[in-house]
Amino acid sequence: MNKRTFLKSLGLMSFAALPGTFNLDEWLSSYSGKPSLELASDEEFWEGLRQGYRVKLDYINLENGYYCFMPQETLEKFISHVREINLQGSYYMRTVQFENKKRAADKLAVILGCPADEVIITRNTTESLDLVIGGFDWKAGDEAVMAEQDYPAMLDMFKQVARRYGVVNKIISVPMDPASDEEIVQLYASAITPKTRLLMVSHMINITGQILPVRKIADMAHSKGVQVMADGAHAVAHFRYTIPELGCDYYGSSLHKWLSNPLGAGLLWVKKENIAKLWQLLAEDGKTLDDIRRLNHTGTHPVHTDLTIPDAIDFYLKMGPERKEERLRYLKNYWVSAVKGVPDVIINTPSDPHRSCGIANVGIKGMKPQDMGDTLFKKFNIYCAPIDGAGVHGCRIVPNVYTTPADLDVLIKAVKEMAGQARH
Repeated sequence: MNKRTFLKSLGLMSFAALPGTFNLDEWLSSYSGKPSLELASDEEFWEGLRQGYRVKLDYINLENGYYCFMPQETLEKFISHVREINLQGSYYMRTVQFENKKRAADKLAVILGCPADEVIITRNTTESLDLVIGGFDWKAGDEAVMAEQDYPAMLDMFKQVARRYGVVNKIISVPMDPASDEEIVQLYASAITPKTRLLMVSHMINITGQILPVRKIADMAHSKGVQVMADGAHAVAHFRYTIPELGCDYYGSSLHKWLSNPLGAGLLWVKKENIAKLWQLLAEDGKTLDDIRRLNHTGTHPVHTDLTIPDAIDFYLKMGPERKEERLRYLKNYWVSAVKGVPDVIINTPSDPHRSCGIANVGIKGMKPQDMGDTLFKKFNIYCAPIDGAGVHGCRIVPNVYTTPADLDVLIKAVKEMAGQARH
């Protein structure tokens, strides 16, 4: 039986029915010699990988941006960690919890390409970046620069430090389809004054999927004596990079997104020389000021989530970072190219395919995003996230590696049909 016949025999059954039938490791290894760019459109390969996920068939899930649910392999390991922690109870918490958390952080540092003593595990990106924003020794009149397209929780934290310390927030707007990196860099540069202390930049804007030139922005800001904090919530395990090559001073991300870790884990990277400068969010004595673990005190938390991080990393590496990136970009280009240019269809993502990866946003002229999202779900069985703000009006479309072109064909048909109706 060849691969294609075998997959057809499996059909769309859930992973729960597969143990003893399908070996994902063998399937992946059988494609080890094929270039990632070629694999991006090899549906036979991705049909096999899909067997590693239990996919809910009640609707087409195109909202993997909030939370990329776990593949079954990671889920089973997570459940085993929950059972083991429950078995050991306080003994585990009082003996090895911090050692194991550090081991997980060390493994994260490897895929991020940065020193292990500059990384801690947090609960999410919001906590990570709030540790920086709230940890700055702000003075009245200090300035911070950010964009209206940045994540609302971060903007809210800057509003709080403005009320509390008298910080002045300078807000720019990132163009949807920039002509060049320099256009974006100059926008940020124009907002900087001698009073600016911190610039926040999204590595990938969550509502449009636009990837920003963090290194160029950071180099510009540093030339003016300004530190840079990057919001990488959607970047880790989505596309390939290392933190040092970004040139920033602080970096936060969520691991329940593209790394597909259980909910409740994020990361914070702080350049070594900056660690001692930050105030802690929750106080804890006993560590030196330059020990990044000083910033990591949160009290008792679900440690089995931390334990699953190495498992999630293992799955990501086994799948192949390059394979994953190329597939996500292929899926985005697949549906965007099919609806781009259709009358009344608005693509809220850069036209340059290298300025985005798996996330894009589409709107219909004259149709409210919420109405569009409701129609996609009720009429076409597609679940996605309506976005209505910061100059973006449409639905965010976020496939994952288990998504098929057939799923996206439904989206393409739906968008064209809605656009046609909008013209009448």
